[in-house]
Amino acid sequence: MLKIEHLTKTYGEKKAVDDLTLHIRPGEIYGFIGHNGAGKTTTLKAVAGIMQFDAGEVTINGRSIQTDPLSCKREMAYIPDNPDLYDYMTGIKYLNFIADIFGVSARERQERIRKYADLFELTDDLAQPIAAYSHGMKQKLAIISAWMHSPRLILMDEPFVGLDPKASHLLKKMMREVCNEGGAIFFSTHVLEVAEKLCDKVAIIKSGRLVRSGTMEEVKGDESLEDVFLELEGESC
Repeated sequence: MLKIEHLTKTYGEKKAVDDLTLHIRPGEIYGFIGHNGAGKTTTLKAVAGIMQFDAGEVTINGRSIQTDPLSCKREMAYIPDNPDLYDYMTGIKYLNFIADIFGVSARERQERIRKYADLFELTDDLAQPIAAYSHGMKQKLAIISAWMHSPRLILMDEPFVGLDPKASHLLKKMMREVCNEGGAIFFSTHVLEVAEKLCDKVAIIKSGRLVRSGTMEEVKGDESLEDVFLELEGESC
């Protein structure tokens, strides 16, 4: 599904991402764990095709994000940690705008908007301008927009920040449904508890470099990572 091979991104003399290699397979919820500034957001932006990188390759179902970005983006959705939406639009206009971009039919978009807006209790607010939305409401709208075209790969940067417990539970259920249907999820978090309960596999990144990857049991069983876990637990508090 997603292959990241030797990805490197440099800012000046600092390597934000340093020779990162990860493979995310269909059916997997893959957690990307690291403290703030570890390189998670840079990696996700590179994978999503919105940030150039210096070396390496990113492929989605065998297509390169560098040489065939449109084909890749048709199969994915990306939710940043702080969704930058069009504040002058209403919620419903924004969702229809996203549906237009991906060529979603009128019937399909109506069904999906109705389904997910009802689930996230956002239906009554869709006629309001996005400028009037709270951070949590914007996050919900971004999630709904990401699901509009039924992407095979969904990238998310700290998706649970700003969501209430009910919305967080719903999102976790939606993530699992995507994977049960053969899709894949790659999301970042600095909260170990979230990764432990939700992920099939995880990767830990520190100072731009991959520290360890595998199942949560394999990673937590690595005694050499004790200091890393203590640092993450402290940041989560």
